[in-house]
Amino acid sequence: MIKNLFTPIQAWLLSQGRCVGCGELLARGKKQEINQKKIVSCRCGRMFVDNHGTYRRALFNEI
Repeated sequence: MIKNLFTPIQAWLLSQGRCVGCGELLARGKKQEINQKKIVSCRCGRMFVDNHGTYRRALFNEI
């Protein structure tokens, strides 16, 4: 039930290029390349994959 509330909000934040935890712009995050993927680290510690300007949460095996 609670997941049904958070999922649309997190999807909206990611579509705006913001972190789902703190709301910080991901363009300001620390960028690095791991396994030929652009990984963005937010200041709150969450990691995202940058796919040409669209973001998604990084999986454990991608980090």
